[in-house]
Amino acid sequence: MAPRITVRETPLAGVLCIEPLVHADERGFFLETYNRNRYREAGVDLEFVQDNHSRSGKGVLRGFHYQDLSAPMAKLVRCVSGAVLDAVVDLRVGSPSFGKSFSLELTGENRLQLLVPVGFGHAFLTVSDAADVEYKCSGYYDPSAEATIIWNDPEIAMNWPVSNPIVSAKDARGMTFAEYRTRPAFRGHTKS
Repeated sequence: MAPRITVRETPLAGVLCIEPLVHADERGFFLETYNRNRYREAGVDLEFVQDNHSRSGKGVLRGFHYQDLSAPMAKLVRCVSGAVLDAVVDLRVGSPSFGKSFSLELTGENRLQLLVPVGFGHAFLTVSDAADVEYKCSGYYDPSAEATIIWNDPEIAMNWPVSNPIVSAKDARGMTFAEYRTRPAFRGHTKS
């Protein structure tokens, strides 16, 4: 039987790019966006408890968001329509990739998914006119556990293709990476 998903490692240990098997013909396409057994067989063994869907216009940037260990949350992110530049930063003090970032374009056409484990900040920028992003979460949203690192932090040096994105007031007030280092939420490698 052909594999239903292909899992590829990224430069950040634990962050995975997942490509589902797409069945396409003249009628359109079909794919499984998630199947617990198949994902577990591929090494993605998480219990997801919440699904989220956001729509954003061109130039909207959300993140870098994370929830601390009082309410940890891993995410399985996909773009349903449009295109986003999806980005993660390693926030695990002691990790070989601490402070390093990685980005990947997720689109309604490429149907890729990005697994963002606990211990990483997550952000995305809408690069199409509009984009719908859905993500499965391994924990429930808890505003008391949520924090934001500012999207344009010079230490993280994420290469965003915009200089003046549309951000929320919360994201505009995000902490710097230097501030994060003084009170880190994650030490060493964490489990998702």
